[in-house]
Amino acid sequence: MQVSAPGATLELVERELPEPGRGEVRVRVEACGICHSDAFTVEGSMPGIEYPRVPGHEIAGTIDAVGEDVVPWEVGQRVGVGWFGGHCGHCDPCRRGDLISCLNGLIPGIAYDGGYADHVIAPKSALASIPEELSAQDAAPLVCAGITTFNALRRSGARPGDLVAILGVGGLGHLGIQFARRMGFETVAIARGTDKREPALRLGAHHYVDSTATDVAAALQALGGATTILATVTAPDAMSAAVAGLRPRGVMVVVGASADPMQIAPIALLSGSTGVVGHASGTSKDSEDTLRFSALQDIRPAIETHPLEDAAAGYARMISGEARFRVVLTTGA
Repeated sequence: MQVSAPGATLELVERELPEPGRGEVRVRVEACGICHSDAFTVEGSMPGIEYPRVPGHEIAGTIDAVGEDVVPWEVGQRVGVGWFGGHCGHCDPCRRGDLISCLNGLIPGIAYDGGYADHVIAPKSALASIPEELSAQDAAPLVCAGITTFNALRRSGARPGDLVAILGVGGLGHLGIQFARRMGFETVAIARGTDKREPALRLGAHHYVDSTATDVAAALQALGGATTILATVTAPDAMSAAVAGLRPRGVMVVVGASADPMQIAPIALLSGSTGVVGHASGTSKDSEDTLRFSALQDIRPAIETHPLEDAAAGYARMISGEARFRVVLTTGA
């Protein structure tokens, strides 16, 4: 399913089956999640994308061909490919071991054709092993939405028993709640209205805050203040309003992508030495950690599935915000 030009409708096409080059593998795609960031490709909002382009960076499948120099990967292994689709190895961040910050990083579906397809070619550095306990449909969202929330939480500085708030109960937030609970945090779910209360508590939240009826910061302070607020929404105003709910030296970790500015008075950060930081998803090894932890702790994404040929309908469902909570394409492989 390709996009022929920015803003064009996803269309079904047939291509020659590609062969992997040196350092590459070919993956027979079994499932590919539809992420909001796929809009970068569909709408052409990221510069430098070459068209036609196949979107998709939440890929789960099986290696069916290998190029030269792909040790230790072999044909038949189950693998995932997420937002981290490879690194250059020679820029300054790469030389310091900070691969996710690679200045020339590759993203499937943007730098090269992604997972809205039967097969995808990927660099060996992008591969994450999928545990047998996870289906391809469940694994696919975990290599993007999963790693984004899991990795941000485990690197946030919060310790077991600390109060951790998940701002937003959606595609990212519903996984963040599960990870936070299984990591041993006192977990607060925050969302608009009451319709998310039951699913949030069922997913593991100890507390639920309706941001339309309650001052979020005051509610968090009444619970002792949050060590970490994981902001999964794309609403800067909601993020700004929650910052005052941090305990001294607490931090808001932003993973919800928005181009709009947050409005936070500098003095609001000073008295408690609090902070706001962004967090990129993580490397393929971080994806592998996410998948293993999910299998160990029985964490699964809530998904709706569509066959690959219905990718346009699945994409529209995701963009509408009505999906509960992730949309996944299946190939029947």
